[in-house]
Amino acid sequence: MENDSNWKLLADKAMHGEMLTREEGLSVLEAHDDQTLSLMHAAFQVRKHFYGKKVKLNMIINAKSGLCPEDCGYCSQSIVSTAPVKKYAMLDKDTLVDGAREAIVRKAGTYCIVASGKGPTEKELEQVVSAVKEIRDTMPLKICACLGILRDDQAERLAEAGVHRYNHNLNTSKANYPSITSTHTYDQRVETVEQVKLSGMSPCSGVIIGMGETDREIVEMAFALNELDADSIPINFLNAIPGTPLENAGRTPAMKALKVLALFRFICPSKEIRVAGGREVNLRTLQPLSLYAANSIFVGDYLTTAGQEVTADHRMIEDLGFEIELDAL
Repeated sequence: MENDSNWKLLADKAMHGEMLTREEGLSVLEAHDDQTLSLMHAAFQVRKHFYGKKVKLNMIINAKSGLCPEDCGYCSQSIVSTAPVKKYAMLDKDTLVDGAREAIVRKAGTYCIVASGKGPTEKELEQVVSAVKEIRDTMPLKICACLGILRDDQAERLAEAGVHRYNHNLNTSKANYPSITSTHTYDQRVETVEQVKLSGMSPCSGVIIGMGETDREIVEMAFALNELDADSIPINFLNAIPGTPLENAGRTPAMKALKVLALFRFICPSKEIRVAGGREVNLRTLQPLSLYAANSIFVGDYLTTAGQEVTADHRMIEDLGFEIELDAL
């Protein structure tokens, strides 16, 4: 499979709505590093077909930090983590609204309200709903919420308040899931994404690469998200945080990270592919190349880890000859 014409064939299939086979997907991840630029060129043809040269910017606010009863091995906020992270209850409405104003300053079109925990309490949900209503009334922003597992009525209330998108990542493959957490299941994750779709909110679901999964499992993740019909797919690369069970996991090599992004572009060609957490640590100096497959990034810090300086992201996009997508609504 490793030649330029074969990568072009995969791109042509993706642009014409033909699903790759799992073996074709695996060939992307197993490509020799010498083929990476050819592979990214093919992925760019698909990205350009659906999104041109526009880049969507997203900003996260850590609306509730730590205090989480879950035991997710990658997370510094989990109950099993000893990482020295800030711990605080759900931010008040005014603080959440101020965060939206900062998102606009950073040229982000989507503001992501993220809270630790298995799911929101009634009080927490009401604080988010109240903030969302004010933001929607006063600012041209799309709002994404990530509050954990939802009940039917909670999803409907968020949708009615004006939340455009709800994030609930699959994180890893179904086979690998028990090695990552024991306090909830892969199927519960899938059920939450399906619930989001029924509420009318746009489903956002992605993965974390670098948690002991095999290449075949990465391919299965891409197919699972295609089948879920997630509109936005954040691709995180593990940032191994001291004090978490996965603290000794090695970083994903930059060339491998690029192949993963190309794979997801081929398997989910028309979807927003976002280079998310761990971008700076894993891609390092090759970050600009990621946007030949992805069409979206976070600007600023993540939940408990630092991101690249915002103006550096703006310059990166400009230097590529790409354009920030400013029309949020």
